[in-house]
Amino acid sequence: MICPHNRGIDPVPARTPGCEECLKTGSHWVHLRLCLACGHVGCCDSSPGRHATKHFHQTSHPVMASYEPGERWAWCYVDEIELEVREEITPFLRD
Repeated sequence: MICPHNRGIDPVPARTPGCEECLKTGSHWVHLRLCLACGHVGCCDSSPGRHATKHFHQTSHPVMASYEPGERWAWCYVDEIELEVREEITPFLRD
């Protein structure tokens, strides 16, 4: 399946070094996800807050990329599929 939501994204840098909501409340996270539409950093669904998914439901921004060092994959919430990270997105991820 080809995901149309992965096209036309103009990625922006992360707004925070960790989950925005968890940093505000002092909570912890398991893994981080970067919204490719706005730079929001949220925690994964294995984290207590599940802020990346909540961000999708609040904004309808469809594609998040792993913000874990060295990981190169993305997820489309609309199509519920894993995506390859396009080359132009790589500079916005952590090594």
